[in-house]
Amino acid sequence: MELYVVREGDTLYSVARQFSLTPGLISRYNGLTEPYRLAVGQCLLILTPLETYTVQPGDTLLAVARQADVQVKELWRLNPNLRGTQTIYPGQVLVTRLERTGDTPLELSGYVYPFADAAVLREILPYATWLIPFTYGFTEAGQLIDPQAAAAEMLAQQYEVGKFLHLSTLTESGGFSAQRAEALFANPAAQQTLRDQIVQTVRRRGYAGVDVDFEFLGAENAQKYADFLGYLRPAVNAAGAELLAALAPKTYAAQPGILYEGHDYAKIGAAVDAVLLMTYEWGYTYGPPMAVAPVNAVRRVLDYAVSEIAARKIFMGFPNYAYDWTLPYEAGQTRAMLIGNEAAPALAVQTGAEIRFDEVSQTPYFNYTDGLGAVHEVWFEDPRSCLAKFRLVQEYGFRGLGVWNFMRPFTAMFSLQNAMFGLPL
Repeated sequence: MELYVVREGDTLYSVARQFSLTPGLISRYNGLTEPYRLAVGQCLLILTPLETYTVQPGDTLLAVARQADVQVKELWRLNPNLRGTQTIYPGQVLVTRLERTGDTPLELSGYVYPFADAAVLREILPYATWLIPFTYGFTEAGQLIDPQAAAAEMLAQQYEVGKFLHLSTLTESGGFSAQRAEALFANPAAQQTLRDQIVQTVRRRGYAGVDVDFEFLGAENAQKYADFLGYLRPAVNAAGAELLAALAPKTYAAQPGILYEGHDYAKIGAAVDAVLLMTYEWGYTYGPPMAVAPVNAVRRVLDYAVSEIAARKIFMGFPNYAYDWTLPYEAGQTRAMLIGNEAAPALAVQTGAEIRFDEVSQTPYFNYTDGLGAVHEVWFEDPRSCLAKFRLVQEYGFRGLGVWNFMRPFTAMFSLQNAMFGLPL
């Protein structure tokens, strides 16, 4: 495995020649599309096949998998250009064995909205361990509100991916409500109703776990929240599922701010089976241009987290999205546009921008001028930033990665995970 940074004058074909590979193999693991133009400074993931198979007339994907002594899911991971489908054609070259850099076990979870594009999900699900549809809500009386994510859950079943029930305080207006949580905490009958309905739903829908995500609670609700999780866990476990809680990215126990004060790492860590650290959103929609998940800032969160919670209980968050800011940034006025991590280098190509890399945050970025003369700044993830984050998972010995979210393709990221870790089959 190598990472290659594009230089002036490089083409996909010239890069392929340097590594004695076909251009198709490089495009396959980087999500490149025709006309395969590259941006100066763009990072490419270079993976070398050890064995390949040329499809013959009458072959099926299952037949190829059996002949190569691999599972179909492995073929999808080794050949992301298949996009998680069964379609192959005579003469097509499939990778059946790929160089690997490690086999450390890693569980990969990812959130998804009910309206997710099925084609994108099919590309991603072969790598996933858990799918977490966003989000079940609840009323003040404790009645569970179904997100109507049956289509995404059916796809998960097709790809043998486990499902988690995601429970949050998100209201119909789209914001997290501390008031909704407070009403629940103050009403034992509502808590029992909600617990019972969660357990019934877990059993009926076959959920492997429950992910609780109560945000912006404030210090006054910290103990009550930990107590609620401790109340919920035995019933969830008895239903054959585990309980996970999503945590704001704190760096010390008494960190001020309504986002942080309601999450007591030590108490929540003791009350649940696993946690997800939301290690992203340093760069955010209304904030100044910067990395979404700078490695130096992420590490500070991880250092604190492992001082309070066992590392094998932890999923580290990863951002499968990028932001495009219009400059100059004006606090309270500028609103960044959300884009994908594959869309970002394509935008650099389109605008003739050179991609740069910030060594401190270990994150790529670039500037461009749009058709109206406005200057933009884009921060995104690429194989270099992914590698830096994945090495943290290895270093700390975490259970897995939690991706927000599975709504956009990011072939290089998933291919790099497949090369570095032992993803469950």
